[in-house]
Amino acid sequence: MLTPSKGAKRSEYGVGVNYRGLINWPNVLTTLRIGLTPLFVFMLLAEAWYWQSFAFFVFGAASLTDFYDGKLARSGNSETSVGRFLDPLADKILVTSALLVLVFRQLVSIWLVVPIIARDAMITGLRLYGICRGRQMITSRLAKWKTAVQLVSVIFLLFVMALQEIIARFHGNAIPLDHGHLQLLANGLISAVLLLTLLSGFHYLIRRQVYLS
Repeated sequence: MLTPSKGAKRSEYGVGVNYRGLINWPNVLTTLRIGLTPLFVFMLLAEAWYWQSFAFFVFGAASLTDFYDGKLARSGNSETSVGRFLDPLADKILVTSALLVLVFRQLVSIWLVVPIIARDAMITGLRLYGICRGRQMITSRLAKWKTAVQLVSVIFLLFVMALQEIIARFHGNAIPLDHGHLQLLANGLISAVLLLTLLSGFHYLIRRQVYLS
């Protein structure tokens, strides 16, 4: 549902902007999540075996900022219109980057990732449209669960990949999963993510309200 944002000022172009408290810890954490994304991508694409472990920790730290920025914003009553827009956008940038790297590494089929990216692009466009109309968009509980499942699934895959690299480094070829089994595991998890992503999208279309994440 589109609702006017409290404390927002409408400019001559009809954009509602809340200028109070833009620089706060929730927004700093959200910005940090965006900044950690290219570092994570670099580590995951690097050739050295230890970068896999570093990528896992960087992505995990970035995911934790998603939990704490919202918690701090609610507890400190410091939610802003900018933060409400950047928070889900940061999630999409982080998760999309991870999925594209997994596709590049031939662990996930691209046909599973394209609908996820398309859905997120559509939602982001609608969110921007709402901002241009000076209105605030609501995030549904299902959409929040979708984001949580996306982050947990990627974290688990990164953990398995890092574990594979460590075992291969110190115990030769005695790895628990070969590439084929790891690919099967990755596609299975992302299939579940795709299903939940589509359900959250259909939930928005059926209810005809702007439930966004």
